[in-house]
Amino acid sequence: MTSPAKFKKDKEIIAEYDTQVKEIRAQLTEQMKCLDQQCELRVQLLQDLQDFFRKKAEIEMDYSRNLEKLAERFLAKTRSTKDQQFKKDQNVLSPVNCWNLLLNQVKRESRDHTTLSDIYLNNIIPRFVQVSEDSGRLFKKSKEVGQQLQDDLMKVLNELYSVMKTYHMYNADSISAQSKLKEAEKQEEKQIGKSVKQEDRQTPRSPDSSSNVRIEEKHVRRSSVKKIEKMKEKRQAKYTENKLKAIKARNEYLLALEATNASVFKYYIHDLSDLIDVSA
Repeated sequence: MTSPAKFKKDKEIIAEYDTQVKEIRAQLTEQMKCLDQQCELRVQLLQDLQDFFRKKAEIEMDYSRNLEKLAERFLAKTRSTKDQQFKKDQNVLSPVNCWNLLLNQVKRESRDHTTLSDIYLNNIIPRFVQVSEDSGRLFKKSKEVGQQLQDDLMKVLNELYSVMKTYHMYNADSISAQSKLKEAEKQEEKQIGKSVKQEDRQTPRSPDSSSNVRIEEKHVRRSSVKKIEKMKEKRQAKYTENKLKAIKARNEYLLALEATNASVFKYYIHDLSDLIDVSA
């Protein structure tokens, strides 16, 4: 039979791998949460920028209107009749001309702030909206790709887990069959040795009284030996069969282990780095 220590070791290996897979699964879940948080932060930032420039556009427009009102109020005074005498000669520098230049400058400044408000509303804010939509689509696609990569990785890990359990099961069966075969070989050797000793102990007696008994004893011993030999042959066949299964399962396990290591390396070194770059 397989030793309890071997069974315990196999169970510990499988349990340790199961723990590692759970840790990886938790890491993958946390990675998706981080991507979600990154997307939320980006969306919030873009929304804040839109709100900022929308408010700034309102302030610029209000400032423009106030400047326009200010300029118009004082320009109205210069158009009054009592000021017309100061406008006879436009080429003469006078406080009135300077005053008119200042008010016209205020009006141009008002138009500039109106233009700036219009740029904020019609150019910058729509651009942020477009960037936000593009970022959302990019994140959605990145998350789909990332989820697919994680699903592929978990599929490989689960396949390795299944192959590993199969290998340990067949290996345990092989060890158990080997133990039973050795037990049968010992029984065979013991029975053959016992038969030889019994034949050596027997001394010739009167043929009539003991001949039939000796023949019967030999028949019983031979029958017992044949039964043990037959049992040994069955156990030998069973051991050979289980040994071949264990060898095949071990080869599949080693191939799966190599493929899993390559997949884990690819995901953590290349794929995850690309996802971070895309989402940054």
